Amino acid sequence: MSRLFADLTPLRVSAAYRRLWASLGISNVGQQMTSVAVGLQVWDITRSSLMVGLVGLCQLVPLVGFGLYGGTLSDAFDRRKVGLISAAGLWVCSMAFLAQSLMQANSVGVLYLIIGVQSAFFAVGNPARQSIIPRIVPAELLPAANALGMITWNLGFTLGPVLGGILVAVTGTVTTAYAVDVVAFGIVVWAMFRLPSLPPIITPGVERPRAGWAAVREGFTFLKGKMNLQMTFYEDIVAMVFGMPRALFPAIAANWYGGSTRDVALILGLLSAAPAAGALISGVFSGPLGHVRMQGRAIVYAIIVWGLAITAFGLVRWLPLALLLLAFAGAADNVSAVFRTTILQSATPDEYRGRLQGVFTVVVAGGPRLGDVEAGAVAALAGEAFSVVSGGLICVGAAIGLAAKFPGFLRYDARHPVP
Repeated sequence: MSRLFADLTPLRVSAAYRRLWASLGISNVGQQMTSVAVGLQVWDITRSSLMVGLVGLCQLVPLVGFGLYGGTLSDAFDRRKVGLISAAGLWVCSMAFLAQSLMQANSVGVLYLIIGVQSAFFAVGNPARQSIIPRIVPAELLPAANALGMITWNLGFTLGPVLGGILVAVTGTVTTAYAVDVVAFGIVVWAMFRLPSLPPIITPGVERPRAGWAAVREGFTFLKGKMNLQMTFYEDIVAMVFGMPRALFPAIAANWYGGSTRDVALILGLLSAAPAAGALISGVFSGPLGHVRMQGRAIVYAIIVWGLAITAFGLVRWLPLALLLLAFAGAADNVSAVFRTTILQSATPDEYRGRLQGVFTVVVAGGPRLGDVEAGAVAALAGEAFSVVSGGLICVGAAIGLAAKFPGFLRYDARHPVP
């Protein structure tokens, strides 16, 4: 029975990982409360799904540039320092969200600006945070550590939207949600400060990694021909760009399930939390994932399930069933995320991990933002229902098509990691 539950060994053997794991989980609750608050603010000001979707575009542009460049910083400099500086920047952005709410700015432009700066700091810091894990956790425990990381990640995505929706509904203002985020992110700064120094590992005969766009090109040169690593990116892109209806949740909450402004806020919180709730449950029962060898095949199957569940969500109008379908989709996405992260960490040499994590950040964080824009644009032309259903079906078709074109990915064996 113990093998059914998540393996807690990484938390027992590494105090540094334990602090990082806990702090990121707490801060993610605050961040997701802020995400709900921003979506509500933009919707209240504009009443437009397209304008809510453009929040994703404001995040995407900095993610691409700073994510790739930030990965080179993580290879060239002490990863603790890179993570600490970026965490402090994100903390300041949380304060800026709180300040604009207290001043009742009611400006979409101000919100977009803060979102863009926040996205840039996230893009620089995330490669460092992810590249730190293989340095503080033994290699054989990486699947378990990644599964635990997904538990806290999805706990934030579960509790954050619900708590944010409840706080907004009870207080009638988004200010309280922003205030919680400020407190929560201060904990991340503390955890990063407590990490040991993590300077680059210099392999004999290999040139010391450098920061800059030349180093970005070196990372892409390394990726050339590495189809297993590339496929982890391609499969996630089709899932998030076409199968992510998050930008439509404010309109869906208002138009499909209706009610007062406070009812809409609560329903929005539930819709936003449901995928993460499913992912959290699958993370708690992630023990068997550590024994899966054919991890590429598991990723493809999981993304197909994700797309089918999202398609079904677009066809129902009963809230309990809609939430269940979103939770089922989130559980499948969590399985995909655990194996994609593990493949990237296991099959990439340490001197390239920061740069490849930069690419991973662009894909994993940028894909949903591009998906927000795609979903909002399609909804503006053909309605929310068509946007959700068509996106889910395209996701399924594209996942199967990629697997057919690159069948070697289906044979990826975790015991012999090949990039």
